[in-house]
Amino acid sequence: MQRILVIDDEESIRELLADFLESKGYEVVTTHDGKSGLSLLKEDKFDLFLLDLMMPGMSGLDVLRETSSEKITIPSIVITAFASVQTAVEAMKFGAFDYITKPFVLEDVHIAIKRALDVSRLQEENIRLKKELKKKFGYHKIIGNSKQIQDVIKFIEKIADTDSTVLVTGESGTGKELISKTIHYNSSRSKKPFVPLNCAAIPRDILESELFGHEKGAFTGAISTRLGRFELAHNGTLFLDEIGELAPSLQVKLLRVLQEKEFERVGGIKTIKVDVRIVTATNRDLEKAVKEGMFREDLYYRLNVIPLHLPPLRKMKDDIPLLIEHFVNDIAKRKKRDAPRLSAETLDCLGKYRWPGNVRELENLMERLVILKEGDDVLPEDLPERLREKRYDHDISTKSQRLSSDGVDLNSMLDDFENNMIVQALEISKGVKSKAANLLGLNRTTLIEKMKKKAIEFDGAKK
Repeated sequence: MQRILVIDDEESIRELLADFLESKGYEVVTTHDGKSGLSLLKEDKFDLFLLDLMMPGMSGLDVLRETSSEKITIPSIVITAFASVQTAVEAMKFGAFDYITKPFVLEDVHIAIKRALDVSRLQEENIRLKKELKKKFGYHKIIGNSKQIQDVIKFIEKIADTDSTVLVTGESGTGKELISKTIHYNSSRSKKPFVPLNCAAIPRDILESELFGHEKGAFTGAISTRLGRFELAHNGTLFLDEIGELAPSLQVKLLRVLQEKEFERVGGIKTIKVDVRIVTATNRDLEKAVKEGMFREDLYYRLNVIPLHLPPLRKMKDDIPLLIEHFVNDIAKRKKRDAPRLSAETLDCLGKYRWPGNVRELENLMERLVILKEGDDVLPEDLPERLREKRYDHDISTKSQRLSSDGVDLNSMLDDFENNMIVQALEISKGVKSKAANLLGLNRTTLIEKMKKKAIEFDGAKK
């Protein structure tokens, strides 16, 4: 039951309001002056208070000044016999939600109370959700004890509470959006929106409208005015994933927003000002794209004010057991299943795998194991075939190699090893060179150059 405090020096008004509000299902407490009302507000819990502005001793405005300075956030509605704009504005300045003039209609009072309580509930819900989001995307969500991950956390702590543009780079699946959300929810903009947009997932002919919005009738199908992501992210953060896929025409318009902090909707002439922090992400080599004329150099430097590179999982092998434990327990809890147990041999297989899909691939595998092996032991034979094959362990073993008195041709041995790895990567990726290069930790062009130099051919090799 919601509790309402009525503060009024007229007994007849207090009794009238108490009887009416109790009939509407509220619990009502009354008091006759501002001083006692203020004490009740400080000591007890109420959902709303009604307050007469003109009272002897401590006036209603005095009470509002005190509640404002004490940061008492309970919604209030003032009652006055003096229907002047000045007194209403003064009351609103100190936090009053609404005002009612005497003589009043009881149903009007009830409508004002319901409106104030609804707004208060929404505000509390909003605060709660934002706290949960900040908790969800706190630093503790970045799992890992490796130096690489700890360096990332320290770096985010330095840059989060700034307005500088951040360019997050790294392979697919390294957690670029998680890092971007962590930056936002640990900044002074955390109470404002975090608005994501994947530039590669939206068709190019409608991406401009997604970014900047459009006016009614701007094009076929534009039946109403629509806000774009920039407007939705006002005072918050706009996360542009796969920024390297942005068309040249949109690169120009994005550059203008970064420089001028303004834009026009598609089909519109009104210039709209925005205050947005930009965080972008890509798995492409933008410097190379700039050299090839595929990405504007001036835009690249605007986006790359603060570069943040995320290392691939294969370079953080010591963090794999921690990530496995986290994912298994978290997924089991969400799916309401018993967590499976991974044998030492299974963990060894997972530790040797190269993880071309990085953390996302590991998380997806753990979800699969939670569902298929609920509460059971996970053995190596329960893993997908690709994780059990020895060819995925790319460490050069020295145990089987012995240097004879005749010596060895080291360059030839290393060349044979490199050839073997390239062929295996092409086999695994079914000839897709970009995937093969990713498996080997190389740029695609570097892999192609090596294949030409070594005269390696692979049937069915693709771009």
